[in-house]
Amino acid sequence: MLKVNNLSVSYGSTRVVKNLNLALADDEVLMLVGPTGCGKTTILQALAGLVPISEGEIQLGSWQSSPSKIVPPEKRNVGMVFQDFALFPHLTVEQNICFRLTDNSLADHWIKLLGLEAFRHAKPGRLSGGQKQRVALARTLAHEPSFVLLDEPLSNLDAALKDSLRWEIRNALKAAGVPAIWVTHDQEEALSVGDRVGILKGGVLEQLDTPETCFSEPANRFVARFLGEASFLPAHMEQVNQVSTVLGPAPAVAVNGASGDVDLLLRPDDLSLILAPDGNGVVQWVRYEGGSRLYAVNLDDGTELKVRVSHENHVAIGDRVRMGITTTHPLAVFQREH
Repeated sequence: MLKVNNLSVSYGSTRVVKNLNLALADDEVLMLVGPTGCGKTTILQALAGLVPISEGEIQLGSWQSSPSKIVPPEKRNVGMVFQDFALFPHLTVEQNICFRLTDNSLADHWIKLLGLEAFRHAKPGRLSGGQKQRVALARTLAHEPSFVLLDEPLSNLDAALKDSLRWEIRNALKAAGVPAIWVTHDQEEALSVGDRVGILKGGVLEQLDTPETCFSEPANRFVARFLGEASFLPAHMEQVNQVSTVLGPAPAVAVNGASGDVDLLLRPDDLSLILAPDGNGVVQWVRYEGGSRLYAVNLDDGTELKVRVSHENHVAIGDRVRMGITTTHPLAVFQREH
């Protein structure tokens, strides 16, 4: 199990990672997300031993690293997968994967598992981006790392390829049975692939939990907004698990003990929209998304809500519409900001 206790990293007088605590199970995939400059890549570098830590400790198996007892990168048995693949251009796929291996049977295993058999004797210049990333992953796993760090491994690939390759990488990590920390700027990728998600802001871990909990019960408004479209509707806590709003009652779960006047977190899929001259709002803008349309609606009380509906539901900008809350699961509520 990989354990990180009170980890802090500073560049000069600037602290870029602050009191990070986490523990990963032996085959757990943790996704790290956050705005640019929040410390995601620095955390990976610290875990790999590439940058010194200011406070805290990192522990895995027989080794433990701290500011006073530094374990060098080569003693950590860490595997790293980068966005730029980092392959040797003059070596074949097989030679890249077998580089510094004493047992080539492990390379054969990952070549077959990751669908690289047909490219075994090809050099990287002949490969697509997705194939290169499979080679990089195979090389990493063939060396039997104790843990794997992935720094935005899919950011250089096109959208269609990302969707399939993210699952290939996850399945390979699970097959290897190693803990992995995967940094991404893609919230959808983080929510769909990770066993848990960590959301960073300014070097601080704002929330660490399952994807579903982080999305439906975010620890604060920052997490709510960062993980997807978020609207906040004024509400009043009528009971422990229910609020009243201008759109009617809704099931609720209080965040950080919120009570009385609160704001209800609504995702676009929590709402319905129909064209209605006697409705309760006006369409401000619309975005066509292929299978759906995303609308922004200004309610008569001035609140703006975003709602996602089928692409067949076509309403024009300026039309009056009727909004309703359709979800049946509890929605997060936050204390009203005054």
